[in-house]
Amino acid sequence: MEIVDSGKQFRLRRLSSSGDGRYLFVPLDHSVSDGPVVPQARWNALLRSVVDGGADAIVMHKGRTRTIPPDILRQCALVLHLSAGTAHAADTDAKVLVGGVEEAVRRGADAVSVHVNLGSDTEHRQLTDLGTVAASCDFWNMPLLVMIYPRGPRIADPHDPALLAHAVNIAADLGADLVKTTVPLPLDRMAEVVDSCPIPVLAAGGPPNSSDLIGYATSVMLSGCRGLAVGRRIFSSPSPGALVSRLAAVVHADSSGTSSHQQTIAAGVA
Repeated sequence: MEIVDSGKQFRLRRLSSSGDGRYLFVPLDHSVSDGPVVPQARWNALLRSVVDGGADAIVMHKGRTRTIPPDILRQCALVLHLSAGTAHAADTDAKVLVGGVEEAVRRGADAVSVHVNLGSDTEHRQLTDLGTVAASCDFWNMPLLVMIYPRGPRIADPHDPALLAHAVNIAADLGADLVKTTVPLPLDRMAEVVDSCPIPVLAAGGPPNSSDLIGYATSVMLSGCRGLAVGRRIFSSPSPGALVSRLAAVVHADSSGTSSHQQTIAAGVA
C-alpha cells in the first residue's frame, strides 16, 4: 500500500469549508499597509460576522492572530500573510518578508500567503522571497497562496489579460497552490486567464468602477475562477456578515443555485 504524505491536502481541504474546492477568503491584512481595518472595539464583532457569514478563511498578519479569541474561528481557516509594505514607503510597490512558514505552523495557520508585484522595481527580490517561502511550504506541507499583481512603473495596463495570464503562471511555476490576482478588462476575458493556469485562481477585490459586487462575483465564478478574495469591500460594509453570506452563496452555489453554506444551515435547522 502506497503511503502518501497528505498534510498539505488536509490543510487545503480546510481552506474550503464546504469541501467543494471553492474559496471565499477575507483579507484583513490592510492594517499594515494602510492603517486600522476597524476600531479595536469592533474587531471581534467583525471577525464573528465574517465567520458566521460563511467565509472559508481570513488572511491576517502574525501579531494580529494573537488577538483572536479561540472560539471565533471554528470552521473558518486562517491564512498567515508573510509579506509587508506600507503606503508611506518611498516605493509603495515594494514588499518584504516579515514572517516564515515555521511561525505559521506554530500559530496554527492553515496556509500562508505572499505578495508579489510584477513589474515593480523590487520584482527580483519579491520573486526570490516567493521561492524561499515555497521551498519552506514544501518542507512543512503548508499550502501557499500567492497574491500577484501587475503593478509598477513598467506596467502599462494592469488589466491586460495576457499580462495577468503571465502573472498567475509565474505563481504556479514558483510553487503556489492557489493564486490571487486582479481581473482583466473587459471582465469577460477572465476565462482566458483561468484557462492558462494549472492551479486555482481567485479573483481579488471588487469590480473596478462598479458597486455591483454580487454581479461581479457571479461573473468571475462563471469565468472559471475557483473563488474570491474580498477584504475592504467587506470590512467597510455596514453589514459585513450579510455581505459575506451573499458572496458565499455565489462562490459555493451548486447547480440548483443553493450554496453549500446554506445547505449546512438548513440541515442544522432541520
